[in-house]
Amino acid sequence: MAELDERSFPPGEYPVVVVGSGPGGLQTSYCLRRLGIEHAVVSQDDSPGGMFRKWPIYQRLLSWTKPDAPVERGTRAYEWYDHNSLLGEQRSEQALVAEFMDRTWMVPSRPEMEQGLAAFADRAGVPVRYGCRWESTRREKDGFVLVTSDGEYRCKVAVFAIGVTDPLKMPIPGIEDVPHYVETGKPRDYEGKRVVVIGKRNSGFEIADGMVPWAKQVLLVSPRPVAADVLAVSTVRVRYLQPYEDHSWGGGTFALDAAIERIDKTPGGYRIVANGTTHPGALEIDAEIAIAATGFCTPLRDLPDLGCSTVKQGTLPAQTHHWESASVPGIYFAGNATQAAAGLRKHGIGSASGTVSGFRYNARLLARRIAEKHFGQPAQRSALERDEIVPFLASELTRAPELWTQKSYLARVVGLDPEAGPTDDGIQPLAAFLDEGEGNALAVSVEMDDQARIYPALYLRAGGELHEDVCPPHPLHDFQSESYRAQLESLVKRALG
Repeated sequence: MAELDERSFPPGEYPVVVVGSGPGGLQTSYCLRRLGIEHAVVSQDDSPGGMFRKWPIYQRLLSWTKPDAPVERGTRAYEWYDHNSLLGEQRSEQALVAEFMDRTWMVPSRPEMEQGLAAFADRAGVPVRYGCRWESTRREKDGFVLVTSDGEYRCKVAVFAIGVTDPLKMPIPGIEDVPHYVETGKPRDYEGKRVVVIGKRNSGFEIADGMVPWAKQVLLVSPRPVAADVLAVSTVRVRYLQPYEDHSWGGGTFALDAAIERIDKTPGGYRIVANGTTHPGALEIDAEIAIAATGFCTPLRDLPDLGCSTVKQGTLPAQTHHWESASVPGIYFAGNATQAAAGLRKHGIGSASGTVSGFRYNARLLARRIAEKHFGQPAQRSALERDEIVPFLASELTRAPELWTQKSYLARVVGLDPEAGPTDDGIQPLAAFLDEGEGNALAVSVEMDDQARIYPALYLRAGGELHEDVCPPHPLHDFQSESYRAQLESLVKRALG
C-alpha cells in the first residue's frame, strides 16, 4: 500500500478525472493544467502512448511530420507540417516527434511516435497513474464514481480518452472465420499469396500498402468507391495512394466497390461472394488469405448502461459540438473518439478528429469548455482594434494550422459587439458558433468541396441573423489579397457600421 500511495493521483475525489494516457489524454490533461483545473489522470497502460503501443500493425503512421520545413520548428506555423506532435506552450514541449525521426520517410514510425509522446509527458510534466484500469462507472448526485483496479475516483466531470481500439467485424455471414486487422502477420508472410482485404479505410489501406511489395495480388473490397481527389489532399494520402496507384495502373492491386453477401471457407482459403455497387453485377473472389479491416469501436464498457447514447451502429459515443456526451452531461470524450462530433460535414467531408493532428486542437477547446461550463472560468477574449480585424482574419485563413487541419470544423471567431468593441474570441467549433452562438460575431473557416477545391468561408452573425459568404479558391491558397480583404471588410461594416 505504501508503494501505491507514492504513485500519482491516489484514489479519492477530484474535480475532473481523465481516463487514458494516449495522445488525447495527455493533451487534455496538459490543457486542463494550464487553465488551473485540478484533475487526476489514470491509465491501464504502463507508459504513455495508448494505441500507438500496438498499432499501426506495419509500424508506419498514416500522417506526416516534416522535420525540416519552410518555418521554424516549434512555432505555431510549424504545426501545419507536423501532424503528430502534441501542442505545448514552451519550446521544450513542442514538435517532439520530429526530434526522434530518422528521416527514412516523412511518416514517423510507431516507436518514434511513442518516444515523442513519452518525451511530451516528461518535459511538460503530465503525471499519470499508470497501471490503473478503469472498470466501471456509477452516477451520483454531484457527479460520477469511476471504479478502477486501484480503487474509486469521485469527480464532477469525467473525460474518457479511451480511443477507438476494440476490434470490430461487420455482420457478414462467415466473417467470424476471417482474422481481423489486429491479427495481421508480417508482410513477408503473404509472399506469393492472393489477399482479399475487407475494407477500404485507414487500416485496410495500411495493410495493403505493406503487402503490395510481397503479395501476388491484393484486392480491397468495400461498398463505397475511393475518393481519390479528396484523399490527395488529406493527412493520410501517403499511405492511401500507393495501393490505389497500383490499382489505377494495373499493377496487381484492385480496389473493388462491392457489397459482400457472405464469406465461405474453402480448402484453399476463402471465397468472397459479393455484388458490385458502382459497377453492378455478381462477383466471386477466391483468395488464399482474407483479412477483416472493418474497423474498431470505442471501448465504452458500462457507459451505455449509464445512459450514454451511441452513433455509427453503437461504435462511437454520441457527442455535442463540445465533445460532451449527448445524453449524460458531465461526461466528455477526448482523442479520436471525438470524431463522433461530426460538425457540419459540408460536401460530405468529415472532420480530422480521428487523427492526432485534429483532436489535439479539440482537446484545447474541450479543456476550455470544461473550465467555463463546470468551474465558472470564462474564456479569455482579447480586444482588437477596428483596423486589425480584416488583416488578422485574412492571415488566419492563410496560415492557421487549426483551420487548415480541421476544415469546415473549426473556425476563428471575432466578436463584433458595437458597444464593447471587437474581440478575438479564439478558435471555436464552427457548428457550435452557428447553432449556439449569441451576439454579433464573424467566424472564418477553411473549407474543401467534394472536388477537393479549398476555399475560405465567412459566417456573419448580426442582428439575430446568420449570413454565409463563400470566397473563391486561390491557386496558392493565399487569402490575404485585396479581394478577400474586401469581402471580410464588407461583413465587418455590416456588423459595426
